[in-house]
Amino acid sequence: MPKNSPLIEARVIDFIPEHERHGKPFSQFTLWFGANLQITAIVTGALAVVLGGDAFWSIIGLLLGQLIGGAIMALHAIQGPKLGLPQMITSRAQFGVLGASIPIVLVCTLYMGFNTTGLILAGQAISQLAHVSNATGILTFALIIIVSAMIGYRFIHRLGRVATVLGIIAFAYLFIRLLTINDVSLLLENRHFAWDKFLIAVSLSASWQISFSPYASDYSRYLPSKTSSTKIFFATWSGSAIGSQISMVLGVFAAALAGNQFAGNEVGYIVSLGANGVMAAFLYFSIAFGKVTISTLNAYGSLMCLTTIISGFKGKISHNSYQRLAVIIFIVGVSTCLAFLAKDDFLHAFRAFLLFLLTFFTPWAAINITSFYFVAKGHYDNASLMDADGCYGRWNFLGISIYFIGVLAQIPFISTTLYTGPIYNWLGTDVSWIVGLLVPAALYYVFGKQKAGVFTTQEDSH
Repeated sequence: MPKNSPLIEARVIDFIPEHERHGKPFSQFTLWFGANLQITAIVTGALAVVLGGDAFWSIIGLLLGQLIGGAIMALHAIQGPKLGLPQMITSRAQFGVLGASIPIVLVCTLYMGFNTTGLILAGQAISQLAHVSNATGILTFALIIIVSAMIGYRFIHRLGRVATVLGIIAFAYLFIRLLTINDVSLLLENRHFAWDKFLIAVSLSASWQISFSPYASDYSRYLPSKTSSTKIFFATWSGSAIGSQISMVLGVFAAALAGNQFAGNEVGYIVSLGANGVMAAFLYFSIAFGKVTISTLNAYGSLMCLTTIISGFKGKISHNSYQRLAVIIFIVGVSTCLAFLAKDDFLHAFRAFLLFLLTFFTPWAAINITSFYFVAKGHYDNASLMDADGCYGRWNFLGISIYFIGVLAQIPFISTTLYTGPIYNWLGTDVSWIVGLLVPAALYYVFGKQKAGVFTTQEDSH
């Protein structure tokens, strides 16, 4: 790590020069492993059972989704050291400097949604730990997130390391207690395979992993540019997939054992599986701390996104500590308001949010990966990414059109509270996210290459 580096990060969406680079690929493992050993991942796994799946096939389906979605996310993390830039600013290469605002606004919605769930669940934990109301717990957690996100990159990685240690202890204890007190073998022997329920489990974990893609390189961009891409990929993939699978398996068992007692008391029920007294206090603390890590990622990512939007329209990067704080307070403030509105019907609201997430972010992920690996071959013109008059232009209507085609192509396959597609009724399960990956990837690969020659020519001139 560079000497005399300030604790509070000085950069936002700026390019990270080589002399400021530091860290090892293993930092990606601890960050994503610690970020996934947390209560929202437990709830996501529980949804596979709440929505009708059995324990055995839910666990298999969740694992398959982790592997697929985690690989997509890890491919984004590789871009950080190569480009030295946050993830969403690279979307300017596909959508234009101003056009990138379209997916970025949706990514901000993602951050607010996940921070809302974090505030609700961590608020429950703080409420039980400190014997205060849920509302006080939510407000306390919001303040912690604002401070953590304000400090920035280095502090976030330190949070990840501490969360990894606490999470291993807490989850090991919970699993030992769960296996000792309950005969989970009976749950695993009760197997009733159904394609629709199995694919729901796959979709839940795949969407969970893909949701990290819009900020994956935010947390790898300080690594030296010569860091092995293979090591970054496997550190990120394994950390995120293993951490989330552990959490989701616990959620599967919790929901299968709890029945109707789970909804509305997610944190309390998880802790009741394992302990009371001092150990219960530790579990509540570790749950709250685990949410600090991932919620800080979301708040910090929102800072990257809003700064990217503003800089695109202003034509320059300008920020100071007061502007940084104002952006973070705004995002966390909106999430806090949403948390108060959704806290009484959390599981229903969270399921609807996950379905929304899949529809709008899989096309972006598909386009971004196709552009970087197959069209641009890993090379972007960094100067043009910051210049609306550069080779990427203000609005890239090809990329924007393919993105919306990817969204629209999913409509016949989706099932939401507002609309259910005809192909969903035929299949009996939502596979829209698969369509949302394949269709825009194929279109961008074919038509994006028409722009590649122009990009290469202008890149070579810089």
